[in-house]
Amino acid sequence: MGRIINIAPITRIEGHASIVIKLDDNGNVEDSKVYFKALRGFEKFVEGKPAEELPRIVNRICGICPWHHHLASNKAVDRCFGVTPPPAGQKLRELMQIISHAEDKLLHFFFLAAADFVIGPDSDYSVRNVIGIAKANPELAQKVVSMRFKAKMILEKFAGKAIHPVAGVVGGFAKPMTEEDRKDILQEMQKILDFAMFTIDFAKKDIFPKYLDIVQNVGVINTGYIGTVDGEGALNLYDGNLRIMKPDGSYTDFDPQDYTDYIGEHVEPYSYGKMPYAKFWNEGFSLDLDAPKGIYRSNCLARINVCDKINTPKAQAELEEFREKFGRPAHATLLYHWARLIEEVYACERAIEILNDPNITDPNIRTDAEPRAGRGVGCVEAPRGTLIHDYTTDENGLIVKANMIVGTTHNLGPINLSVKQAAKTLIKQGHVDEGILNKVEMAVRAYDP
Repeated sequence: MGRIINIAPITRIEGHASIVIKLDDNGNVEDSKVYFKALRGFEKFVEGKPAEELPRIVNRICGICPWHHHLASNKAVDRCFGVTPPPAGQKLRELMQIISHAEDKLLHFFFLAAADFVIGPDSDYSVRNVIGIAKANPELAQKVVSMRFKAKMILEKFAGKAIHPVAGVVGGFAKPMTEEDRKDILQEMQKILDFAMFTIDFAKKDIFPKYLDIVQNVGVINTGYIGTVDGEGALNLYDGNLRIMKPDGSYTDFDPQDYTDYIGEHVEPYSYGKMPYAKFWNEGFSLDLDAPKGIYRSNCLARINVCDKINTPKAQAELEEFREKFGRPAHATLLYHWARLIEEVYACERAIEILNDPNITDPNIRTDAEPRAGRGVGCVEAPRGTLIHDYTTDENGLIVKANMIVGTTHNLGPINLSVKQAAKTLIKQGHVDEGILNKVEMAVRAYDP
Protein backbone atom coordinates (compact mmCIF):
# COMPACT_ATOMS: atom_id res chain seq x y z
CA MET A 1 0.00 0.00 0.00
CA GLY A 2 1.11 3.58 -0.66
CA ARG A 3 1.99 5.88 2.22
CA ILE A 4 1.70 9.58 3.01
CA ILE A 5 4.48 11.38 4.91
CA ASN A 6 3.68 14.74 6.48
CA ILE A 7 6.37 17.19 7.57
CA ALA A 8 4.49 19.84 9.49
CA PRO A 9 5.63 22.39 10.23
CA ILE A 10 8.87 22.84 8.29
CA THR A 11 11.31 23.93 10.96
CA ARG A 12 13.82 26.80 11.06
CA ILE A 13 12.26 28.95 8.36
CA GLU A 14 10.93 32.50 8.71
CA GLY A 15 7.33 31.52 8.03
CA HIS A 16 4.84 28.65 8.07
CA ALA A 17 4.78 25.77 5.60
CA SER A 18 4.43 22.00 5.42
CA ILE A 19 5.44 19.16 3.10
CA VAL A 20 3.36 16.19 2.00
CA ILE A 21 5.23 13.30 0.36
CA LYS A 22 3.28 10.49 -1.34
CA LEU A 23 5.00 7.11 -1.63
CA ASP A 24 3.94 4.45 -4.14
CA ASP A 25 3.38 0.77 -3.37
CA ASN A 26 7.13 0.12 -3.52
CA GLY A 27 7.91 2.86 -1.00
CA ASN A 28 9.39 5.24 -3.55
CA VAL A 29 8.35 8.85 -4.00
CA GLU A 30 5.41 9.27 -6.35
CA ASP A 31 4.74 12.95 -5.68
CA SER A 32 5.29 15.73 -3.16
CA LYS A 33 3.87 19.18 -2.48
CA VAL A 34 4.93 22.10 -0.32
CA TYR A 35 1.99 23.91 1.25
CA PHE A 36 2.20 27.64 1.98
CA LYS A 37 -1.03 28.64 3.73
CA ALA A 38 -0.27 32.05 5.26
CA LEU A 39 -2.90 34.67 4.37
CA ARG A 40 -1.77 37.08 1.66
CA GLY A 41 -4.11 40.03 1.69
CA PHE A 42 -2.13 43.22 1.36
CA GLU A 43 -2.98 43.77 -2.31
CA LYS A 44 -6.59 44.23 -1.18
CA PHE A 45 -5.92 45.80 2.24
CA VAL A 46 -4.32 48.86 0.68
CA GLU A 47 -7.04 49.73 -1.84
CA GLY A 48 -8.50 53.14 -1.07
CA LYS A 49 -5.57 54.17 1.14
CA PRO A 50 -3.56 57.35 0.48
CA ALA A 51 -0.47 56.22 -1.41
CA GLU A 52 1.91 58.04 0.93
CA GLU A 53 0.68 55.82 3.78
CA LEU A 54 1.60 52.57 2.03
CA PRO A 55 5.30 52.50 3.01
CA ARG A 56 4.13 52.46 6.65
CA ILE A 57 1.56 49.73 5.98
CA VAL A 58 3.30 47.22 3.73
CA ASN A 59 6.34 46.96 6.00
CA ARG A 60 4.04 44.73 8.11
CA ILE A 61 4.11 42.11 5.36
CA CYS A 62 7.34 40.76 6.87
CA GLY A 63 8.87 41.46 10.27
CA ILE A 64 12.18 40.01 9.08
CA CYS A 65 12.66 42.26 6.04
CA PRO A 66 10.40 45.29 6.64
CA TRP A 67 12.99 47.73 5.24
CA HIS A 68 12.78 46.18 1.80
CA HIS A 69 8.99 46.42 1.60
CA HIS A 70 9.22 49.93 3.02
CA LEU A 71 11.67 51.09 0.35
CA ALA A 72 10.12 49.25 -2.60
CA SER A 73 6.86 50.93 -1.61
CA ASN A 74 8.57 54.33 -1.38
CA LYS A 75 9.98 53.88 -4.89
CA ALA A 76 6.56 52.90 -6.26
CA VAL A 77 4.84 55.93 -4.69
CA ASP A 78 7.61 58.23 -5.99
CA ARG A 79 6.76 57.09 -9.52
CA CYS A 80 3.02 57.45 -8.99
CA PHE A 81 3.56 61.06 -7.93
CA GLY A 82 6.31 61.78 -10.46
CA VAL A 83 9.11 62.71 -8.05
CA THR A 84 12.79 61.75 -7.84
CA PRO A 85 14.59 61.88 -4.47
CA PRO A 86 17.79 63.95 -4.26
CA PRO A 87 21.08 61.96 -4.36
CA ALA A 88 21.53 62.08 -0.57
CA GLY A 89 17.99 60.80 -0.05
CA GLN A 90 18.65 57.90 -2.41
CA LYS A 91 21.92 57.07 -0.65
CA LEU A 92 20.31 57.06 2.79
CA ARG A 93 17.60 54.71 1.55
CA GLU A 94 20.14 52.33 0.05
CA LEU A 95 22.30 52.48 3.18
CA MET A 96 19.42 51.42 5.41
CA GLN A 97 18.47 48.66 2.98
CA ILE A 98 22.00 47.32 2.69
CA ILE A 99 22.54 47.28 6.47
CA SER A 100 19.28 45.36 6.80
CA HIS A 101 20.70 42.83 4.32
CA ALA A 102 23.84 42.46 6.42
CA GLU A 103 22.01 41.57 9.62
CA ASP A 104 19.44 39.37 7.87
CA LYS A 105 22.06 37.09 6.31
CA LEU A 106 23.69 36.53 9.69
CA LEU A 107 20.27 35.61 11.07
CA HIS A 108 19.62 32.99 8.42
CA PHE A 109 23.05 31.43 8.23
CA PHE A 110 23.71 31.06 11.95
CA PHE A 111 20.26 30.87 13.55
CA LEU A 112 18.35 28.85 10.94
CA ALA A 113 20.67 26.99 8.56
CA ALA A 114 23.93 26.41 10.43
CA ALA A 115 22.62 23.71 12.75
CA ASP A 116 22.37 21.33 9.78
CA PHE A 117 26.08 21.79 9.14
CA VAL A 118 27.61 22.57 12.53
CA ILE A 119 25.62 19.99 14.51
CA GLY A 120 24.99 17.71 11.51
CA PRO A 121 21.93 16.89 9.37
CA ASP A 122 21.48 13.47 10.98
CA SER A 123 21.85 14.63 14.60
CA ASP A 124 18.92 14.57 17.00
CA TYR A 125 16.48 17.42 16.42
CA SER A 126 16.59 18.33 20.12
CA VAL A 127 20.14 19.66 19.63
CA ARG A 128 19.94 20.52 15.90
CA ASN A 129 19.04 24.15 16.51
CA VAL A 130 20.51 27.48 17.55
CA ILE A 131 20.65 26.42 21.21
CA GLY A 132 22.71 23.41 20.18
CA ILE A 133 25.08 25.69 18.30
CA ALA A 134 25.39 27.99 21.31
CA LYS A 135 26.32 25.04 23.53
CA ALA A 136 28.76 23.62 20.98
CA ASN A 137 30.50 26.95 20.35
CA PRO A 138 29.43 29.58 22.90
CA GLU A 139 32.12 32.07 21.88
CA LEU A 140 30.94 32.05 18.25
CA ALA A 141 27.28 32.27 19.30
CA GLN A 142 28.01 35.31 21.43
CA LYS A 143 29.82 36.97 18.53
CA VAL A 144 26.92 36.31 16.14
CA VAL A 145 24.39 37.82 18.52
CA SER A 146 26.66 40.83 19.05
CA MET A 147 27.05 41.49 15.31
CA ARG A 148 23.31 41.23 14.60
CA PHE A 149 22.64 43.54 17.53
CA LYS A 150 25.10 46.10 16.15
CA ALA A 151 23.37 46.12 12.76
CA LYS A 152 19.89 46.38 14.29
CA MET A 153 20.96 49.20 16.58
CA ILE A 154 22.43 51.15 13.65
CA LEU A 155 19.00 51.08 12.02
CA GLU A 156 17.18 51.94 15.23
CA LYS A 157 19.54 54.69 16.38
CA PHE A 158 19.67 56.49 13.05
CA ALA A 159 16.27 55.78 11.48
CA GLY A 160 14.21 55.56 14.66
CA LYS A 161 12.94 52.01 14.16
CA ALA A 162 14.73 48.80 13.20
CA ILE A 163 11.43 47.01 12.54
CA HIS A 164 8.45 48.57 10.73
CA PRO A 165 10.44 51.63 9.63
CA VAL A 166 8.96 55.03 8.80
CA ALA A 167 12.11 56.96 7.79
CA GLY A 168 11.62 56.54 4.04
CA VAL A 169 9.11 59.12 2.81
CA VAL A 170 7.66 60.11 -0.54
CA GLY A 171 10.39 61.95 -2.42
CA GLY A 172 13.29 60.87 -0.23
CA PHE A 173 14.21 60.38 3.42
CA ALA A 174 12.91 61.84 6.68
CA LYS A 175 16.16 63.07 8.25
CA PRO A 176 19.69 63.93 7.13
CA MET A 177 22.83 62.20 8.36
CA THR A 178 25.22 64.17 10.55
CA GLU A 179 28.98 63.76 10.47
CA GLU A 180 28.81 62.22 13.93
CA ASP A 181 26.24 59.69 12.69
CA ARG A 182 28.44 58.88 9.70
CA LYS A 183 31.55 58.22 11.82
CA ASP A 184 29.68 56.10 14.35
CA ILE A 185 27.99 53.91 11.72
CA LEU A 186 31.20 53.58 9.70
CA GLN A 187 33.04 52.26 12.75
CA GLU A 188 30.33 49.69 13.46
CA MET A 189 30.05 48.55 9.84
CA GLN A 190 33.79 47.90 9.69
CA LYS A 191 33.41 45.49 12.62
CA ILE A 192 30.52 43.73 10.87
CA LEU A 193 32.60 43.46 7.67
CA ASP A 194 35.44 41.88 9.64
CA PHE A 195 32.99 39.33 11.01
CA ALA A 196 31.55 38.72 7.54
CA MET A 197 35.05 37.85 6.29
CA PHE A 198 35.59 35.57 9.30
CA THR A 199 32.24 33.87 8.61
CA ILE A 200 32.86 33.09 4.95
CA ASP A 201 36.40 31.87 5.68
CA PHE A 202 35.07 29.70 8.52
CA ALA A 203 32.35 28.25 6.29
CA LYS A 204 34.74 27.51 3.39
CA LYS A 205 37.25 25.83 5.69
CA ASP A 206 35.18 24.04 8.33
CA ILE A 207 31.65 23.60 6.97
CA PHE A 208 31.12 23.42 3.22
CA PRO A 209 33.91 20.90 2.38
CA LYS A 210 32.30 18.32 4.68
CA TYR A 211 28.97 18.44 2.86
CA LEU A 212 29.84 18.74 -0.83
CA ASP A 213 28.21 15.37 -1.54
CA ILE A 214 24.89 16.57 -0.09
CA VAL A 215 25.24 19.93 -1.85
CA GLN A 216 25.81 18.29 -5.23
CA ASN A 217 22.95 15.81 -4.92
CA VAL A 218 20.11 17.08 -2.70
CA GLY A 219 17.51 19.45 -4.14
CA VAL A 220 19.44 20.14 -7.34
CA ILE A 221 17.27 21.49 -10.17
CA ASN A 222 18.07 23.27 -13.45
CA THR A 223 16.14 26.53 -13.63
CA GLY A 224 16.41 30.13 -14.71
CA TYR A 225 17.25 33.00 -12.33
CA ILE A 226 16.26 36.61 -11.67
CA GLY A 227 18.13 39.48 -10.05
CA THR A 228 18.98 43.18 -10.31
CA VAL A 229 22.09 44.51 -12.05
CA ASP A 230 23.40 47.99 -12.74
CA GLY A 231 24.24 49.38 -16.18
CA GLU A 232 27.51 47.43 -16.24
CA GLY A 233 25.91 44.12 -15.24
CA ALA A 234 27.20 44.36 -11.65
CA LEU A 235 25.25 43.15 -8.63
CA ASN A 236 22.99 45.84 -7.17
CA LEU A 237 20.58 45.26 -4.30
CA TYR A 238 18.79 48.64 -4.41
CA ASP A 239 18.35 49.80 -7.99
CA GLY A 240 18.92 48.85 -11.62
CA ASN A 241 17.48 46.67 -14.36
CA LEU A 242 16.05 43.22 -13.81
CA ARG A 243 17.86 40.35 -15.49
CA ILE A 244 16.24 36.98 -16.13
CA MET A 245 18.71 34.24 -16.99
CA LYS A 246 17.74 31.00 -18.69
CA PRO A 247 19.09 27.68 -17.35
CA ASP A 248 21.77 27.70 -20.06
CA GLY A 249 23.16 31.06 -18.87
CA SER A 250 21.74 33.31 -21.61
CA TYR A 251 19.82 36.31 -20.27
CA THR A 252 17.58 39.30 -20.96
CA ASP A 253 17.63 42.66 -19.14
CA PHE A 254 14.55 44.86 -18.73
CA ASP A 255 13.26 47.84 -16.78
CA PRO A 256 11.31 46.80 -13.65
CA GLN A 257 8.47 49.05 -14.86
CA ASP A 258 7.96 46.52 -17.68
CA TYR A 259 7.90 43.41 -15.48
CA THR A 260 4.43 42.32 -16.66
CA ASP A 261 5.82 41.86 -20.18
CA TYR A 262 8.27 39.27 -18.86
CA ILE A 263 6.73 37.70 -15.74
CA GLY A 264 3.40 35.90 -15.48
CA GLU A 265 1.67 34.75 -12.28
CA HIS A 266 0.26 31.25 -11.85
CA VAL A 267 -1.81 29.83 -8.99
CA GLU A 268 -1.88 26.21 -7.84
CA PRO A 269 -4.95 25.11 -5.85
CA TYR A 270 -2.89 23.82 -2.91
CA SER A 271 -1.01 27.06 -2.20
CA TYR A 272 -2.13 30.55 -1.19
CA GLY A 273 1.00 31.98 -2.79
CA LYS A 274 1.28 32.90 -6.47
CA MET A 275 3.92 31.14 -8.55
CA PRO A 276 5.52 33.58 -11.01
CA TYR A 277 7.04 32.29 -14.22
CA ALA A 278 9.02 33.71 -17.16
CA LYS A 279 6.25 34.11 -19.70
CA PHE A 280 8.48 35.68 -22.37
CA TRP A 281 10.17 32.28 -22.82
CA ASN A 282 6.87 31.18 -24.40
CA GLU A 283 7.00 27.91 -22.49
CA GLY A 284 4.00 28.36 -20.22
CA PHE A 285 4.15 27.07 -16.64
CA SER A 286 4.90 23.52 -15.50
CA LEU A 287 6.23 21.96 -12.29
CA ASP A 288 7.22 18.76 -14.09
CA LEU A 289 10.49 17.84 -12.34
CA ASP A 290 11.96 16.36 -15.51
CA ALA A 291 10.89 19.19 -17.82
CA PRO A 292 9.88 22.33 -15.89
CA LYS A 293 8.55 25.25 -17.91
CA GLY A 294 9.00 28.94 -17.18
CA ILE A 295 10.65 28.26 -13.83
CA TYR A 296 13.25 30.67 -12.50
CA ARG A 297 14.64 31.32 -9.02
CA SER A 298 15.30 34.44 -6.97
CA ASN A 299 17.36 35.22 -3.83
CA CYS A 300 21.13 35.23 -3.32
CA LEU A 301 22.15 32.31 -5.56
CA ALA A 302 20.07 33.82 -8.37
CA ARG A 303 21.72 37.22 -7.94
CA ILE A 304 25.19 35.64 -7.85
CA ASN A 305 24.36 33.80 -11.07
CA VAL A 306 22.89 36.69 -13.05
CA CYS A 307 25.46 39.37 -12.26
CA ASP A 308 28.59 39.72 -14.38
CA LYS A 309 30.61 41.04 -11.46
CA ILE A 310 30.50 42.63 -8.02
CA ASN A 311 31.87 46.14 -7.67
CA THR A 312 33.43 45.70 -4.22
CA PRO A 313 36.85 44.01 -4.03
CA LYS A 314 36.41 41.40 -1.30
CA ALA A 315 33.04 40.20 -2.58
CA GLN A 316 34.35 40.11 -6.16
CA ALA A 317 37.24 37.87 -5.05
CA GLU A 318 34.73 35.55 -3.36
CA LEU A 319 32.56 35.51 -6.51
CA GLU A 320 35.54 34.52 -8.67
CA GLU A 321 36.41 31.66 -6.31
CA PHE A 322 32.78 30.51 -6.26
CA ARG A 323 32.54 30.48 -10.07
CA GLU A 324 35.84 28.67 -10.42
CA LYS A 325 34.41 25.86 -8.26
CA PHE A 326 30.80 25.71 -9.46
CA GLY A 327 30.54 27.55 -12.80
CA ARG A 328 27.89 29.99 -13.98
CA PRO A 329 25.05 29.45 -13.52
CA ALA A 330 25.41 27.20 -10.48
CA HIS A 331 22.28 25.09 -10.00
CA ALA A 332 22.86 23.24 -6.69
CA THR A 333 20.19 24.47 -4.29
CA LEU A 334 22.28 24.18 -1.14
CA LEU A 335 24.79 26.61 -2.67
CA TYR A 336 22.33 29.32 -1.63
CA HIS A 337 24.17 29.27 1.71
CA TRP A 338 27.54 29.99 0.11
CA ALA A 339 26.06 32.70 -2.12
CA ARG A 340 24.40 34.27 0.92
CA LEU A 341 27.77 34.74 2.60
CA ILE A 342 29.22 36.36 -0.54
CA GLU A 343 26.33 38.84 -0.43
CA GLU A 344 26.99 39.41 3.28
CA VAL A 345 30.50 40.57 2.39
CA TYR A 346 29.15 42.77 -0.42
CA ALA A 347 26.49 44.36 1.80
CA CYS A 348 29.09 45.38 4.39
CA GLU A 349 31.51 46.68 1.76
CA ARG A 350 28.78 48.61 -0.03
CA ALA A 351 27.58 50.19 3.23
CA ILE A 352 31.13 51.38 3.91
CA GLU A 353 31.36 52.78 0.37
CA ILE A 354 28.17 54.80 0.87
CA LEU A 355 29.36 56.07 4.25
CA ASN A 356 32.62 57.24 2.68
CA ASP A 357 30.72 59.24 0.04
CA PRO A 358 31.09 62.93 1.02
CA ASN A 359 27.54 63.65 -0.21
CA ILE A 360 25.96 61.29 2.35
CA THR A 361 25.67 64.19 4.84
CA ASP A 362 24.03 66.58 2.35
CA PRO A 363 20.95 68.02 4.12
CA ASN A 364 18.98 68.05 0.83
CA ILE A 365 17.29 64.68 1.24
CA ARG A 366 13.70 65.13 0.02
CA THR A 367 11.80 66.41 -3.01
CA ASP A 368 8.33 67.85 -2.47
CA ALA A 369 5.49 65.76 -3.89
CA GLU A 370 1.79 66.23 -4.57
CA PRO A 371 -0.78 63.42 -4.87
CA ARG A 372 -1.89 62.67 -8.41
CA ALA A 373 -3.15 59.89 -10.67
CA GLY A 374 -0.41 57.60 -11.88
CA ARG A 375 1.19 54.18 -11.86
CA GLY A 376 4.51 53.25 -10.33
CA VAL A 377 6.57 50.10 -9.89
CA GLY A 378 9.09 50.00 -7.05
CA CYS A 379 11.68 47.24 -7.07
CA VAL A 380 14.52 46.30 -4.71
CA GLU A 381 16.37 43.09 -3.94
CA ALA A 382 15.14 41.76 -0.60
CA PRO A 383 17.16 39.03 1.13
CA ARG A 384 14.71 36.44 -0.19
CA GLY A 385 14.67 37.79 -3.73
CA THR A 386 13.44 40.41 -6.17
CA LEU A 387 10.68 42.44 -4.53
CA ILE A 388 8.13 44.22 -6.74
CA HIS A 389 5.47 46.70 -5.60
CA ASP A 390 3.13 47.95 -8.34
CA TYR A 391 0.61 50.70 -7.47
CA THR A 392 -2.01 52.66 -9.41
CA THR A 393 -3.45 55.87 -7.91
CA ASP A 394 -6.43 58.08 -8.73
CA GLU A 395 -6.44 61.88 -9.04
CA ASN A 396 -6.52 62.18 -5.23
CA GLY A 397 -3.49 59.93 -4.80
CA LEU A 398 -5.57 57.04 -3.43
CA ILE A 399 -4.65 53.46 -4.32
CA VAL A 400 -7.06 51.91 -6.81
CA LYS A 401 -4.97 48.82 -7.61
CA ALA A 402 -1.91 47.10 -6.19
CA ASN A 403 0.13 44.07 -7.17
CA MET A 404 3.06 42.69 -5.21
CA ILE A 405 5.52 39.94 -6.00
CA VAL A 406 7.49 39.17 -2.87
CA GLY A 407 10.97 37.61 -2.94
CA THR A 408 9.85 34.21 -1.66
CA THR A 409 6.93 34.17 -4.11
CA HIS A 410 9.31 33.76 -7.06
CA ASN A 411 10.67 30.65 -5.33
CA LEU A 412 7.43 28.85 -4.47
CA GLY A 413 7.53 26.79 -7.67
CA PRO A 414 11.26 26.03 -7.42
CA ILE A 415 10.88 25.04 -3.75
CA ASN A 416 8.33 22.44 -4.79
CA LEU A 417 10.74 21.09 -7.42
CA SER A 418 13.72 21.03 -5.03
CA VAL A 419 11.72 19.17 -2.39
CA LYS A 420 10.51 16.62 -4.91
CA GLN A 421 14.04 16.05 -6.19
CA ALA A 422 15.39 15.71 -2.63
CA ALA A 423 12.63 13.30 -1.63
CA LYS A 424 13.09 11.14 -4.75
CA THR A 425 16.85 11.07 -4.20
CA LEU A 426 16.75 10.21 -0.50
CA ILE A 427 13.67 8.01 0.04
CA LYS A 428 13.99 4.50 -1.42
CA GLN A 429 11.92 1.34 -0.80
CA GLY A 430 10.07 2.97 2.08
CA HIS A 431 13.13 3.66 4.20
CA VAL A 432 12.57 6.97 6.01
CA ASP A 433 14.17 8.32 9.16
CA GLU A 434 14.56 11.66 10.91
CA GLY A 435 17.85 12.43 9.17
CA ILE A 436 16.36 11.82 5.72
CA LEU A 437 13.35 14.03 6.40
CA ASN A 438 15.61 16.76 7.74
CA LYS A 439 17.63 16.67 4.52
CA VAL A 440 14.37 17.14 2.60
CA GLU A 441 13.66 20.16 4.80
CA MET A 442 17.15 21.46 4.05
CA ALA A 443 16.08 21.86 0.43
CA VAL A 444 13.48 24.35 1.68
CA ARG A 445 15.69 26.11 4.22
CA ALA A 446 18.28 26.90 1.54
CA TYR A 447 15.79 29.36 0.02
CA ASP A 448 15.18 31.02 3.43
CA PRO A 449 11.45 31.35 2.66
